[in-house]
Amino acid sequence: MTTPGPEDRPYHEWPPQQWPPPPPRGYPPPWAKLPTPPPHDVPRPFLHVMRSRTWAWWKPLLGLLLLAGVYAVSAIAAVALAVVALLRTGGGILAGLANGDLTDPRVLLVTNISLMVAIPVVWLVWAAVHQMRIGWSSSVRGRLRWRLFLPWTVLALATLGPGIALSILLGVGLGAPFTGPVPEFGRLLVVVLLTTPLQSAAEEYVFRGYLSQAIAGWFRAERIGAVVAGLLSAILFSLAHAPPDRAAFLDRFAVGLAASAVVRLTGGLEAAIALHTVNNVLVFVLAGALGESATTDGVPGAGALDVVLTVLALAGYVALVAVLRRRVRPDLTTAAVDLRPGVVPSHPDASGIVSPWRREAPNSPWGMG
Repeated sequence: MTTPGPEDRPYHEWPPQQWPPPPPRGYPPPWAKLPTPPPHDVPRPFLHVMRSRTWAWWKPLLGLLLLAGVYAVSAIAAVALAVVALLRTGGGILAGLANGDLTDPRVLLVTNISLMVAIPVVWLVWAAVHQMRIGWSSSVRGRLRWRLFLPWTVLALATLGPGIALSILLGVGLGAPFTGPVPEFGRLLVVVLLTTPLQSAAEEYVFRGYLSQAIAGWFRAERIGAVVAGLLSAILFSLAHAPPDRAAFLDRFAVGLAASAVVRLTGGLEAAIALHTVNNVLVFVLAGALGESATTDGVPGAGALDVVLTVLALAGYVALVAVLRRRVRPDLTTAAVDLRPGVVPSHPDASGIVSPWRREAPNSPWGMG
């Protein structure tokens, strides 16, 4: 006989012979709406978030192909619209684009827009290919953990700031010219502060997010996958910036490795986004304030010294994140409820969530059966 539900009569009016056994303490009544279970049977670290119940080896490959194709079309369309809009305002942007002058606020704006569109493209791939919430692209909590940005940003300023300052002093000592603020420095400052954080986040969503998760997902051992993903994503990240020489390649490569390290240490992209944002904002603001020519390019040995300063600053950031996370206590694994056939979930589950599925009697009105 089927137990009548609340749509038939209230629970207290049920005949005693139809009452189900009382639920364990903490479980909802039988008419309560069951929450949607997490997509993972066991807790997963960030780089293994793709390995959910619907995991298949070909999904990351399909996702990467879709990401590359949709992003290329989206970036071209975004750049075309931005250039047309700027030309209508009378801005002479074509010459700046041809020269790649990122201290020109219009050129930097178009460049950042072309990169920012990667964020919704990554979300599209998560929804279309993996049938999972787009928040899994951000952290093990299925969303960005906004409370973490302040401590990570402070640490990035405390480590990258002195490193960049020493690099400038190195330029002074080696005779690099400082030509003063570039034209339209005020507009450049506005563009940097408003768009560079999104541009930096977009690169992290692609390289330390989807790309690293896809690579690591192909390895059953998460540690091995993390190492391979960190190395490959750092190489591709550096090459994507078209480094003019070996020193520039190593500089970007070190940034990529540091970003991968803090992602694994914190279970999400927040620390990597903070690192990337602080680095880019400081570099663009100082380049605009001191003059783009205030570099050590072409000075013998200067490139190697810059790389050493960068590595030391990044190492300091990673070390401080590793220490401070004990106080900040970010989640390192996803919530999980084991729904595999023949396995009954525990109460509460490993994530600390009180599960509505009963362990002792899975076929009762209180369980999933």
